[in-house]
Amino acid sequence: MESIEVAEQLKAAERGAAAPYVDYPPTPWWYAPSVGAWVAAMIGTFTWWRENAGLFVGSLVALIAVEILFITWMRRRHGALPMPGKGTPPVEIAGVWRGYAAALPVIALLVAAAWLLGGVPAAALAGFVLVTAGLAVYERRYAVAAAKTRARLQ
Repeated sequence: MESIEVAEQLKAAERGAAAPYVDYPPTPWWYAPSVGAWVAAMIGTFTWWRENAGLFVGSLVALIAVEILFITWMRRRHGALPMPGKGTPPVEIAGVWRGYAAALPVIALLVAAAWLLGGVPAAALAGFVLVTAGLAVYERRYAVAAAKTRARLQ
């Protein structure tokens, strides 16, 4: 009898620890393309880096300000925004984060290859497409992992 109560208490504690990772509002449809456009704009600023320092630095500052506003909005929307590398996510979520970490350098290398072969416009286009598609895949996998976590902890 007492061991059942302890098991239930442990499960409740695990549900509480997993809550920031699995209880969140759905991501809006524009999230992935917006981040892809931001990456493309960040790459595109390098068009000016040798021609006009003012435009280059001003664009970087504006894009960083947009990123700060976006992260602030995301934190308010989610309540507790889990960050990869911090905390202990449920095993299902940890697997998705490992995949994200493995894909990130691959995408960076592909964008760099596009830059070398086609210049800044090709890199910006590659950045937009790869980041948008990569985030869409990540969001889908994360939602599946979160559903599995919720099912396991019920």
